[in-house]
Amino acid sequence: MARCSPAAGPSSAELAATAIFVGGSDVAAAEAVFARVRATFFGPVRVGVLLDPSGANTTAAAAVIAAARHLPCAAGGEGVVLGGTGPVGQRVARLLARRGVAVTLVSRDAGRAAATVAGIRRAVPGVAIEPAGLAEVVAAGADGALARAQLVVAAGAAGACLLTAEQRRALAATVCIDLNAVPPAGIEGIAPTDKARADGAALLYGALGVGSTKMKIHRAAIARLFAADAPALDADELLALGDTL
Repeated sequence: MARCSPAAGPSSAELAATAIFVGGSDVAAAEAVFARVRATFFGPVRVGVLLDPSGANTTAAAAVIAAARHLPCAAGGEGVVLGGTGPVGQRVARLLARRGVAVTLVSRDAGRAAATVAGIRRAVPGVAIEPAGLAEVVAAGADGALARAQLVVAAGAAGACLLTAEQRRALAATVCIDLNAVPPAGIEGIAPTDKARADGAALLYGALGVGSTKMKIHRAAIARLFAADAPALDADELLALGDTL
């Protein structure tokens, strides 16, 4: 009688040819799946995993890299993230804060801004990040965070204009980035195709202007997934990867 043997597990070659991409439009659900996948691995039985729901992580990483071309993006700098409670905005804020930028995370709903900042502080203790309501920040004028910032990033929902052209031109910001590709612009006067376009003292980037960097990061991440160390790629890892491109 033939003896039954335990089912063979995946071979190293099979593992090396396998990777998992976690996407989708529900960012919270995608993060839960990403965490569950990582917790399921054991010993050498693991594969590369990439988290990029709605393209939020690659977009955020590309925006930070675009800003870093013109700004030190290190301790001592200040940045404002408008629409900071959305998938992309909160990741931009977290990445900047982790790099030492003093971040003001802005939302039209000040309560949501405070809740998002609390979550970032739990994830990255000790970072310099504060919440603010949009009306409060705009009304503060020359005494507020917008006036002090070297970087302003708009990552609000489609159809929401968060800063007028007049308000933006009154700022001293060196770089302004609008990640909304759907009219009207999140920052009025920035076109989706703008890529370091000079306007007064500021350099302007639109969604498509950072898009080429986003796609380079995405392609590099897909290639990285099949490396022998089976990486888990979240926003921080994607930013580090983008820095090498």
